[in-house]
Amino acid sequence: MGPVASILDQLEERASACENVTIGDMMDALGNRSYGPFLMIPALLGITPVGGIPGVPTFLAIIIILFAVQIMLGLDHLWIPQFLQKRKVPADKMKQSLDKMRPWAERLDRWFRGRLDRLTDEPFVQIAAGACVLLALAIPPLELLPFAVALPALAIAMFGLALLVSDGILMLVASAVTGLAVAGGLGFVGPNWIW
Repeated sequence: MGPVASILDQLEERASACENVTIGDMMDALGNRSYGPFLMIPALLGITPVGGIPGVPTFLAIIIILFAVQIMLGLDHLWIPQFLQKRKVPADKMKQSLDKMRPWAERLDRWFRGRLDRLTDEPFVQIAAGACVLLALAIPPLELLPFAVALPALAIAMFGLALLVSDGILMLVASAVTGLAVAGGLGFVGPNWIW
């Protein structure tokens, strides 16, 4: 079993054991696998039905920013405040989202692994984390528009996956998607600011 599918299994095991899953539960399930899951999982959740709950994309963006800043600082163990760790997601919504992600997880595990892995080491990890901060900052205003958070969330998830599976080519693709997300955001927001 590949690393992405393995993470989903751990999260599903947590979701099956209770009515609600806390952010702390998710962090425990992810363990110390690498920085990747801490960026990838919140970003993917933002694209699934969980992300359709009002306020959830913004909350997930805050979590991503907290993790990404710590990655930029090179911290070994990632931390979030206790009050955020206690925030809950309904277990049924979580399982529904994990079910939607599973076919993709299996494909991702087959497609991506270990190409140009130098691009997933320092300083590229810190550069990717900085890009994730900028992308996550764009999510709260975009939450007001249907499906608008999908592109920045996808770019963040791709950076997380690239770090998880040590795939430098995917890191380059994530950088290109970041460029598209920024261009799309400026194309939407820019004219509105002018008027």
